[in-house]
Amino acid sequence: MAELTHLNDDAADGLLSPVEQAAIVLLSIGEEPAAAVLRCLSREELLEVTQVMSRMSGIKVESVKLAMQTFFDDYRQQSGVHGASRSYLKRSLDLALGGDIANTVLNNIYGDELRPKMARLQWASAKWLADYIANEHVRMQAVFLAFLPPTLAGQILDALPLEGRDLVLLNLARLDEIDRDLLAELDELVNRCLSSFDMQSTSVEGVRQVAEILNRLPGNRAQIVELLRAHDPEVVEQIELSMYDFLILSTQTEVTLTRIIEEVPLEQWAIALKGAELSIRDAVLRTMPKRQAQAFEDMMRRAGPVPLSRIESTRQEIMATVKALADAGEVEVQLFAETVVE
Repeated sequence: MAELTHLNDDAADGLLSPVEQAAIVLLSIGEEPAAAVLRCLSREELLEVTQVMSRMSGIKVESVKLAMQTFFDDYRQQSGVHGASRSYLKRSLDLALGGDIANTVLNNIYGDELRPKMARLQWASAKWLADYIANEHVRMQAVFLAFLPPTLAGQILDALPLEGRDLVLLNLARLDEIDRDLLAELDELVNRCLSSFDMQSTSVEGVRQVAEILNRLPGNRAQIVELLRAHDPEVVEQIELSMYDFLILSTQTEVTLTRIIEEVPLEQWAIALKGAELSIRDAVLRTMPKRQAQAFEDMMRRAGPVPLSRIESTRQEIMATVKALADAGEVEVQLFAETVVE
């Protein structure tokens, strides 16, 4: 999401995005009406618009006028005839078909009453949900995933034990209609999840936090790392890997970057720099010889879209190479942006 520091200039040019305009409208209507609107949004929409709302400050009249004018222009184009509410359809279908058939039809239209409950579970961590359903039978796990957005369902599946994931996917693929008994069982499971939801622990990235502390610690960091290694070599290995974040490449000296560029194939750079911070890309291109930089940019254009998972794995491979060069004493890696004095 773009920063909103130039919001008023954008408003004058009519360049406010729909999300920015929505954020202004929500800020203008008060907390309770805004809360009613936010409840109607998906998780992704809610996060996007509230992030913009949190960044706004010093909004001038021109910006508000533009957003509100657009809102009322759109409102006036509506017919005033709204779709039937669920209660309206239920009363009509009860009269036409009877209660049992009416409920079946309504569930096909709106989804059953589980969907609002499942929507609340989107705010739980995938690992917590995976641990919660890990001991359920495979068919129940498949039904549980069926009612969640694909991204969250994939994260939960990835957090489940490796053995059995294929059976969960197979059962999920075979789902067509879910009988009433299984739905009742799922409803009970979801209710248990929700009742435990408020008591789940807060996720803390301990390894990442230690890496950040060590990166900024004055004095002999290597000595402290070795003391930690004597206690738990596996944890120290994770800490060291976390210290070698892809972002640190933008702070390296030209000598260090030159050696790293020599070691890493151009094809890997073309993948790893897809969507990377501009500072990293500029640092790498500045360090490359001019002809190599031109060839690299051509390769970037030809590569086209690349899956995010492949980008992340390629970045990890590059940083593993950087760490190996540093361990061998071939490069001096600056792990954080230090203040320098001429």
